[in-house]
Amino acid sequence: MSILTRYITAALLRGWLITFLVVAAVFGLLAFIDELDAAHGDYGALAVATYTLMVLPQQLLSLAPVILLLGTIIALAGLQKGSELTVISCAGVPISRLLLAIAVPTGIVTLLLWVGMETVTAPLHQRAEALRMKLRYDNPHTLPAGGVWSRNGRRYIHLGTMREERVPADIALYEFDAAGRLERAIHAATATVGDDRRWRFEDVQEKVREDGRLRTHRLDSLEIDNLWARRELPVLSLSPESMRLSVLYGYGTYLAASARDARSYLSTFWQRLALPLTAAAMVLLATPVSAQLGSRRGNAVGVNLAVGALIGIGFYLGSQIVFALGTLLGLPPLLVALLPALVIAACAALLLKRMHW
Repeated sequence: MSILTRYITAALLRGWLITFLVVAAVFGLLAFIDELDAAHGDYGALAVATYTLMVLPQQLLSLAPVILLLGTIIALAGLQKGSELTVISCAGVPISRLLLAIAVPTGIVTLLLWVGMETVTAPLHQRAEALRMKLRYDNPHTLPAGGVWSRNGRRYIHLGTMREERVPADIALYEFDAAGRLERAIHAATATVGDDRRWRFEDVQEKVREDGRLRTHRLDSLEIDNLWARRELPVLSLSPESMRLSVLYGYGTYLAASARDARSYLSTFWQRLALPLTAAAMVLLATPVSAQLGSRRGNAVGVNLAVGALIGIGFYLGSQIVFALGTLLGLPPLLVALLPALVIAACAALLLKRMHW
């Protein structure tokens, strides 16, 4: 690693760390105050603080593009204000060499973001939600209010609750014919889940259409196939945003293969997968912006941060609009996820071309 690369890397790491700590403190405090409203019984202030710290990395991960943007502006604008970048330019160092020095730490952070969202933030978020459910409801596997619905062809399944050890309970299954008439309705008290998507319903009440009428049968047990696999049960109590990338993609493709609505899962997967690329594009965009801000002697740090914050807010609002329009227009999730990064990179390339170096 060259002297220039080490120097730029040290400056960027300082800027990113300062921004990370400030953003973490602000958002952590706001999240703690908001979560205090739910505190009662065993879920007291200490448990709320623990929960907040455990879910904070996932929240900060979604802010990674803004954190890297602000940190880069702090670092490079400071170097420009101190004439370090001017000295580097006058020494004959080409802009491509500067960009390469910036790309080294940016590439490392990008890889760490991908690894972190799979191995750190998602598992930590899941443990936090399990802790919260256990302390608030005495059950770490509580499903969302109203249970979970799923569809497979003309079969509709409703899972009402999840008992300890992830035992499904209060299960309803409805099967319709091609004309939309109810052919079969099943209610089971509990179920034993097999590894091959086969469930063994226990304490079953089955209604089957016979001779044009629904007749009721009582059964001790009944086996039904092509339901949720055992490894997918934890997914049912989670939002797509809190899942590992591998689980998110696997569950989304399973839903799509079963003719179910998988858009939210696959869209979230591609958006999260593209997030580190968007963060890297933000660093690229911050380079010419920082040089311009730092060249103005009268600009204070607050002004630089204000400009960065405005860019960050614009990015966030623009991304939300793009994601919403992509869903509304039925565009490919991968294209929608990559669009913010591509637009930011294009703007950065245009500014770099016009940058005085």
